[in-house]
Amino acid sequence: MNPQGKKAIIIGSGIAGLSSAARLAAKGFEVLVFEKNDFYGGKLALHVQDGYSFDMGPSIFTQPFVLEDLFTYCGKRFSDYFSYQNLQINTHNFFNDGTEILAYKGKANFVAEIKKKLDIDTSRLESYLLEAERMYNDIGKIFLDEHIHDLKTWTTARIPKALKALKWQYLMKSMHDYHTQKLQHPKLVQMFDRFATYNGSNPYEAPAMLSMIAHLEMNEGAYYPKGGMISIPNAVYQLCVDMGVQFHFNSKVESIITEEGKTEGIIANGKIFFADVIVTNSDVFYTYYDLLADKEKGEQIRQMERSTSAMIFYWGVNKEYKQLGLHNLFFSDNYKEEFDYVSKLQQPYHDPTIYINITSKMEPEHAPTGCENWFVFVNKPAVIDAHEDDVTATIKQHTIAKLSRMLGEDIAPHIVTEHTLTPTSIQSRTNSYLGALYGTSSNNRMAAFKRHSNVSSRYKGLYFAGGSVHPGGGIPLCLRSAKLAVEKILAD
Repeated sequence: MNPQGKKAIIIGSGIAGLSSAARLAAKGFEVLVFEKNDFYGGKLALHVQDGYSFDMGPSIFTQPFVLEDLFTYCGKRFSDYFSYQNLQINTHNFFNDGTEILAYKGKANFVAEIKKKLDIDTSRLESYLLEAERMYNDIGKIFLDEHIHDLKTWTTARIPKALKALKWQYLMKSMHDYHTQKLQHPKLVQMFDRFATYNGSNPYEAPAMLSMIAHLEMNEGAYYPKGGMISIPNAVYQLCVDMGVQFHFNSKVESIITEEGKTEGIIANGKIFFADVIVTNSDVFYTYYDLLADKEKGEQIRQMERSTSAMIFYWGVNKEYKQLGLHNLFFSDNYKEEFDYVSKLQQPYHDPTIYINITSKMEPEHAPTGCENWFVFVNKPAVIDAHEDDVTATIKQHTIAKLSRMLGEDIAPHIVTEHTLTPTSIQSRTNSYLGALYGTSSNNRMAAFKRHSNVSSRYKGLYFAGGSVHPGGGIPLCLRSAKLAVEKILAD
C-alpha cells in the first residue's frame, strides 16, 4: 500500500489507538481518531478529587524500550516527551503472619532478601529466574512480537530454537503446579502465582508458560514514569498532535460501514466519515457485535472465557504509612479461594489479596501534605451483577478489615475521600465487555492462538489494536499490538 493520500480512522484513543495513530501518521496517512469520551488514554486515565490525584488504570510500568520504539519510529526524541526512573524495590509484600518481603530489582538483591526473610536454600529460586528469562527470550518474544496467526511466522529461523526450548510442563502444568514444583516454599509460590493476574488469568488453570511474565518485573525491573502513569498517554497524545493526527472527542462511533466485505468508513454522531483503513481500539466483542452488527462473530467471541475484572477503590488517606511503598501487596492465606470466587462466582472471600499503588510516595504533590493517594485493587469476576452495590460494600468491608489488621490500626477513619470502579463502570468507560480488563483470559494452553489477530479475516480494511486482541493486555503488549496492526496495514 502507498500510504500517501490514504486516510485512516482509529476507533478509540486507548494507548494502542494512540500508538496506531502515530505510527500511521509517520507513514503518511491522514489519521482521524474518534473517542466517545472527552479524554484520551482509555484505562490509562487520571482522576482528581479533593486534592488527590489517582492513576485509574495500569500502575506497573515495565519494558520502557517498547514505548521508546514508538517515538523512534516517528522520528522523535523520546526524552523530549517522557522521562522515567528505575525502581530499586518493585513491590512491598505483606503476609498474614507478619512476614514482609521486599522484591528488590535484580536477582542478587532479591535472592538475598528471600534467603534472609524465609531462611531457605535459594538455589531453586535462582534457577527459576534464569529459566523464566530463557523462556521469555526463546519462546515469549515470538508470541509477543510476531504475527502468530500467520503461517509464515512458523517457518522462520527462530522457530527451531523455540521448539528446542519448549518443555512439556510449560503447556501441560498449571502455573501453580509448576511454581510448587520449582519454588516449593508457599510464600514464594504465592508471590509468583500472582503474575497470572497481569493478564487477568487464574494461576491454578493458566499454563506454566505464563511464568515468563515474572521475568519482565523480577529480572528486567519495574520503572516509574515521571508524573505518574497518566504521563504515558500524555506523551503519546502529544506525539500524535505533533504528527498531525486529528482528534474527535465526545464522538461515539455508532457503526462501521461495510460494502461487499470491505470497510468503507464509520458513522459517528450521526455523520459519515470515509477511510481507506480502520483500526479499532475498542473491545473486539463490541466491535463485531455492535459496530459491525455481526452477531455471529460477536457470539463466538462472547463464548470465550473472560479475563478477570476488578473492584478498585481510590482512597484519599489523611495519613502517611511509612511501611508502605509505591507498589504494595497484601496476600491471603488461601489464594485458591480467591480464584474459586472469580471463576465460580462463589460468595466474596473474606481474605482478599489486595494491591495498593501509592504514587504520592514518588511525587508528594499527588496528595495533600501528610496524606497519601491509595489505588486499592481487588480481583473480581467479569460479570455485571444486579446486586453490584451490595457486593461492592461487602468487598470494601473485607478490604478495610484486612488492611486494618495487617497495618495495626483501623484505617477507615483515615479515608477522607473515595471513588470506586466496578465491572459495570469499567465496561461503561472503556467498552470492555463485562468489565474484563484484558479481554479473554489465558487460562487455556491455546489461548494465545484463540485471541483475535490484529487483522480481520472477514472484513478487508479492518484492523485491531488493544488489550482484547493479540498479543494481549498491559501497556507493553498494547504498544506491540499497535505495531503489529500497522505492520499488517502497510503489508496489505
